[in-house]
Amino acid sequence: MKKAISLFILLLIVGIITSLRSPYLSAQTPDASNAETTSTDDAQKSELQNKIAEYEKKLTEVRAQKNTLAAQIDYMDTQMYIAQLRMDETEQKIKNSEKEINVLGVRIVSLDTSLDKLSKQLLERIVAGYKNRDVTLVDILLDSNNTSKLVNRLKYYDLARSRNQKSLLQVQEAKSNFVEQKDLREKKVEQLDELQTILQQQKVALDQQKDQKQKILADTQNSESVYQSLLQQAKAEYAAIQQITSGGGTETEMRSVAKGETIASVIPGKSCNSNGSHLHFIVKEGASVVNPFSKLRPVDYVNDSNGDAFDPSGSWDWPLPPSIVMHQGYGNTWFVRTYGWYPAHNGIDITGSSKSVSAVSDGILFKGNYSGFNGCALSYVRLQHKDSNISTLYLHVYPQ
Repeated sequence: MKKAISLFILLLIVGIITSLRSPYLSAQTPDASNAETTSTDDAQKSELQNKIAEYEKKLTEVRAQKNTLAAQIDYMDTQMYIAQLRMDETEQKIKNSEKEINVLGVRIVSLDTSLDKLSKQLLERIVAGYKNRDVTLVDILLDSNNTSKLVNRLKYYDLARSRNQKSLLQVQEAKSNFVEQKDLREKKVEQLDELQTILQQQKVALDQQKDQKQKILADTQNSESVYQSLLQQAKAEYAAIQQITSGGGTETEMRSVAKGETIASVIPGKSCNSNGSHLHFIVKEGASVVNPFSKLRPVDYVNDSNGDAFDPSGSWDWPLPPSIVMHQGYGNTWFVRTYGWYPAHNGIDITGSSKSVSAVSDGILFKGNYSGFNGCALSYVRLQHKDSNISTLYLHVYPQ
């Protein structure tokens, strides 16, 4: 029975040692070449960060001076340069992560060899101890016929026990280091994946900025006079719309209308302070302008706004028949960020499959216009929704 228990304990210890075996390694002290590489990488990172800070400061200064085409292009060039610097920074982080993962790979092989050696040594000592399991201190005392032999055997007995304990501690430490290094390597791989995703996003953003610059040059025909004309036109339209939404337009009540009834037609071609045919659609709750997308239902669309959000989540039918083409979104749009000619866009600019404008609700229809900027009258209709504090405005239209 005693032998069976001893054999079970031996097999259990062997199983534990086997479970400690793993293809991962413990941390090791970096060599001089690694330290030198780290120092170089840190210097490059610091240089990139200093350049980014420098050009972000310049961007802030240029943003306030976007009143000429040259200043506008300078602003966009600065944006693109910062974007390129950020890409360079991300690429450097990717290279550093790849180096760290490779170093971990080398250390993993080293630990595999080290742990194998330690496990074999411990197993040999346990097996040897098992073979001599019946030898006790009493046996040593009785079997030693002189003092010198007794002392030597006691020293050997104590040394063997100490070595076994040391070997077990070494294996346990290697196991602990393996877990730590395994977690570290997994985190580095995750970070590398995240960095590669960020880099792709940065590349897309930079390409968009390049396209936006080309669009501005095309829209203005690379002409300062055309740029100034568009600038004054945009500012005039913004001022007129602000007056209309605050009740400054001249309005006349037309009739009661039902949801879906035709109430206007989008002006074809140019209209007051606008170079192209479109409906500027605004939603008000009381005195406040709200995001039209919070009211309109999802619909088939084409986004022609250079990336403005198109995220309808309401239940209203659209004022124009789909498919909808969105030329400018709501709020902090691409146009607002790029040109900086006005602080925000208080509606959405859209066209549909026809120019017929429909009421989004039952209500009372008013026709109106506003004159005061650039010597033209901005034509619109306003629908006061039935039994509600909501009103909707439809600009750049002929009332019907």
